[in-house]
Amino acid sequence: MSWKTTLSTATASLALLAGSSAFAMDEITVGYFLEWPMPFQYGKATGAYEDALGVKVNWVSFDAGTAMSAAMASGDVQISVSQGVPPFVVAASAGQDLLAVDVAVSYSENDNCVVASALEIDKETAADLAGKQVAVPIGTAAHYGFLSQMAHFGVDVSSMQVVDMAPAEGAVALSQGDVDMACGWGGALNRMKEHGNILLTGAEKEELGILVFDVTSVPAEFAAEESELLSGFLKVTAEMNAKWNSGDYTDEMLPVIAKDAGMDQDAAAASLATFSFPSVDEQLSDKWLGGAAPTFMGGVAEVFKGAGSIPAALASYEATVDTSFLSEAKN
Repeated sequence: MSWKTTLSTATASLALLAGSSAFAMDEITVGYFLEWPMPFQYGKATGAYEDALGVKVNWVSFDAGTAMSAAMASGDVQISVSQGVPPFVVAASAGQDLLAVDVAVSYSENDNCVVASALEIDKETAADLAGKQVAVPIGTAAHYGFLSQMAHFGVDVSSMQVVDMAPAEGAVALSQGDVDMACGWGGALNRMKEHGNILLTGAEKEELGILVFDVTSVPAEFAAEESELLSGFLKVTAEMNAKWNSGDYTDEMLPVIAKDAGMDQDAAAASLATFSFPSVDEQLSDKWLGGAAPTFMGGVAEVFKGAGSIPAALASYEATVDTSFLSEAKN
């Protein structure tokens, strides 16, 4: 059976459910990032989600995962696609009732810190970063990566001047010489690299246990009230990922994804080349949501706790990961 036939069948089934008032909500709002190209955006741009779910889907862009948490807390957003694990952990640690329901993307090469070229600092001389000024989006994956890298290099973060800046702002500040180092992701990271160098590659970070991945997160109340709607959303997302991962639809999908992400095709392709989109079976395995993810979240929480970014960590983060909706999407 072809991908199009499979999607059409799923679309018809879900639309029939929607037509029979299967869902209490007749529209949802989904958060995502610009300059962060992902396969789901093909479905977003072509209306695949609305066709499959039978409800209106409003899309709103954010510049940091912490803002996604705030929007979900206020009830303005029901689903956040590609929220970084660190902002998710920060919110959950503070008592916000959020659930991680799938692995949106893994991207060790696309989240990093860049040191200004003029300083000529690399991993051999990283100790020279003490006392320097750095732009970091606080409470995000980039913040966690920054703290972890500085701990690895033995740099006391309290000796540095840490300025809370969104990646796009940090890229500008680095280009103008206003900061010595900037941390971020996506298109902003690419612009940072025009004015500096990274300290560790993605592979080197992974060897140190510095993982970088995002989740799709939702308020627990929404998940409980609209479980079928959520599973349907995850099903379409998984179909878009599978279509992209096959490699057979790149020419069709890339222009659409790039436009939706606000990027040119070359830049979008460069970012996508550093991303991986685990299959549903992979996500449900022990490597990801089935085992390692809650443990990793606990480690992230301890790093933030040690840095004074959160007052306390949860005893366990297992309750913040719910694979039932993804399992239902698979079935």
